[in-house]
Amino acid sequence: MSDIRIKRIYDPPTPDDGIRVLVDRLWPRGLRKSDVSMDYWLKDVAPSTELRRWFGHDPAHWAAFQISYRQELSRGSVELSQLSALADKERVTLLYAAHDPHCNHALVLQDFLRKNTSKQAQHE
Repeated sequence: MSDIRIKRIYDPPTPDDGIRVLVDRLWPRGLRKSDVSMDYWLKDVAPSTELRRWFGHDPAHWAAFQISYRQELSRGSVELSQLSALADKERVTLLYAAHDPHCNHALVLQDFLRKNTSKQAQHE
């Protein structure tokens, strides 16, 4: 199984992060790009603008958000394929800016990638 971790972008990097990938569509507030340690910024793996705005990090929308976001991810994209390929090869840490560590899109993406990359490995 792929080693995919998640971490707030505001937390300091650690040597065991592996490849650090920002998975937010918008640049995180209060940070300068020169101050962020990351290898990739893959905007297109983030929820669509419409879905992000609708969710608004409201816990009451969490269950429905997860379903809608998984549907978006299942359509695939070049960046999602790139992220899956990275996760198949080495540890990846998904970086996100949301405040809530239990209710954010990186958790859904992490789960989706784990299932996706393990299925790919079974077919090879």
